[in-house]
Amino acid sequence: MKMHCSLGERSYDIVLERGCLLDISEYLDCNRRYFIISDTGVPKEIIMSIRTQLKDANVFLVAEGETSKCMETYQMCLKMMLQKKYTRNDCVIALGGGVVGDLAGFVASSYMRGIDFINIPTTTLAQIDSSIGGKVAIDMDGIKNCVGAFWQPKLVLIDPNVLKTLPRRHFYNGLVEALKAGLIGDETLFEIFEKEDYLDYLDEILQRSLEIKRNVVEADEKETGLRKILNFGHTIGHGIESAAHFHDYYHGECVGLGMLAILEDKDIKQRVKRVLEKMHCPVQHHLDPKEIYKYIANDKKADGKSITIVQVSKIGEALLIEKSIDELERNCHEENI
Repeated sequence: MKMHCSLGERSYDIVLERGCLLDISEYLDCNRRYFIISDTGVPKEIIMSIRTQLKDANVFLVAEGETSKCMETYQMCLKMMLQKKYTRNDCVIALGGGVVGDLAGFVASSYMRGIDFINIPTTTLAQIDSSIGGKVAIDMDGIKNCVGAFWQPKLVLIDPNVLKTLPRRHFYNGLVEALKAGLIGDETLFEIFEKEDYLDYLDEILQRSLEIKRNVVEADEKETGLRKILNFGHTIGHGIESAAHFHDYYHGECVGLGMLAILEDKDIKQRVKRVLEKMHCPVQHHLDPKEIYKYIANDKKADGKSITIVQVSKIGEALLIEKSIDELERNCHEENI
């Protein structure tokens, strides 16, 4: 199936189709020059399959994991593109998960004042959430996504078949973003996760999650209002990620912990906890709450002494609430999770 993200001159298609990567010439110009950014976690056969379908392409491979979203790696990408004489008419391809998408998108947004990029997500996290919306960034000084831009892709190609190559933990980690999507905008999607056979509905989970994000992005591309609901679980989640120095916990796992920490409705919290346990995701952490709070205080979404957080008091509906950063300190304590 094909969805369209309508953003005026920045509009693009999102293709969700099993096997779509076997013949990408149906979707993009294979004679164009491409710079492929991928990581060591992507199977070589997937990288080579994409590379061999393109007439002129270089591959830049980064180490798997959040630590690759740094200034050093970003600069290395730019230097290679300069050495290979890429121009404003060429295109960057992100082939990998959320880290690769963020890095490649930021490279594309800044090289020669901005060139095209195409997103080919290979993880559940990226296919469900980060591959669309145009948020691109790198980390600095332990602060997640603090240097970045809004830069929409020209095309997103999603092939659920590649998810078969993911380790189990990576697979479930990404599904947490779909669980979040259900909580903030689609009660039916959330209820799918409560089914015993929820993995039989994977394509529907992907589609429903993408539609929620697409609709929100179309209504609020630059996150001035409504789009903030997509941050449910992320404010404390990013604090947990940073406090763990991007080790021990994956992004989706931190979002799950962040949702549990911020939820006030006890019934919803217990339902979310049961689903997370079923997905083999942590429901507690071992980190120092003061350390988590320190990073929340530096969150880019914070405005002075307050921050807009997302609350869910009814499944399928999200509320934006202004909260003092100090108030969030109690939510950082493990007993609240």
